[in-house]
Amino acid sequence: MTGAPRLLHVNTERTWRGGEQQTLYLLDGLRARGIEGLLVAKQGSVMAERARRAGHTVIEMRMHGEVDFSIPWKLARLVRRHKLNILHAHTSHAHVYVQLARLLCSGARQPKVVVHRRVDFSIYRRSFLGLNGIKYKYGVDRYITVSEAIRQVLIADGLDALRIEVVHSGIDLQRIIAAPRKRGALRAELGVADDAPLVANVAHCADHKGQTYFVQAIPKILARHPQARFAIVGDGELRAGLMEEARALGVADRIAFPGFRRDVPALLRAFDVFVMPSHLEGLGTSVLDALAAKLPVVGTMAGGIPEILRHEQNGLLCPVRDPQALAEAVCRLLAEPAFAGRLAEQGFTRVCREFSTQAMVEGVLRVYLGLL
Repeated sequence: MTGAPRLLHVNTERTWRGGEQQTLYLLDGLRARGIEGLLVAKQGSVMAERARRAGHTVIEMRMHGEVDFSIPWKLARLVRRHKLNILHAHTSHAHVYVQLARLLCSGARQPKVVVHRRVDFSIYRRSFLGLNGIKYKYGVDRYITVSEAIRQVLIADGLDALRIEVVHSGIDLQRIIAAPRKRGALRAELGVADDAPLVANVAHCADHKGQTYFVQAIPKILARHPQARFAIVGDGELRAGLMEEARALGVADRIAFPGFRRDVPALLRAFDVFVMPSHLEGLGTSVLDALAAKLPVVGTMAGGIPEILRHEQNGLLCPVRDPQALAEAVCRLLAEPAFAGRLAEQGFTRVCREFSTQAMVEGVLRVYLGLL
């Protein structure tokens, strides 16, 4: 089990979120270092389509939750056929598939198993009869967590600390820096005047992202900055509910909900303040994107966000589920533009130094080589 990594990546998501972007960044970065891998993805998924378009070898499979026992057999055949030595699971369902696939590979030809963990809640949160304890404690050689906060959750849940390594997610800095500057046109599309402060969030609309607290903060911000306007960019199961909440609070005409967008780097250039109101967050790559766009950021003390933002140094941090604190932080940035500018500059410097895709790829590669 020595030599170069011969990799099988497994991602079971149908939609496109931060974990899928990180998977693609990793595939691209490893290929640039001469390490090609196979990707198994759900049939018809965005992950499969984008990875194939980027020139990677993609094998699409029909998948039916964690109990589709045909998948481990297929993965085991790929291991034997291509003499693979590492199985890397990028999602929770993939975790089970690669564990079972390894069991189907005999003796010295058994591959190592790496599991990426990107969420900061307990492994027992959705565990049936405590079975997640078996899933997580056995059959995995290394966990890669995207923040120290997640690592501490796993340790508290009883996992061996020596099997857990932190590799922060990274972003494609050039993708943000080189984004087209269409500030006026994009603000007009959102119904925002050129001289109005635009305070925005970009994230999947889900409970743990905390956008409801951002919406609840808006009336408090408007009381002090009535010219301000707002946007929540993204789609998800809570988008309709957030729109209804905005109507109930009487601020629907002050906030735009443009849905899922492919031009987020350009949109960031149209914002003046970025808010990340999560109450659970593995790391927060949207925060990294905002810092790369030189935006002042208000975040919460959730999960890995404090590993990116240092309060009053490169951003502002608030307690979770606290609309009043969010409003106070946003109002401070709007009232003190010089202070906001200093935070933005420090944030840009830090993200360039510590949170690039290159740093992420090198970190994952160190985990692979340590196993081999």
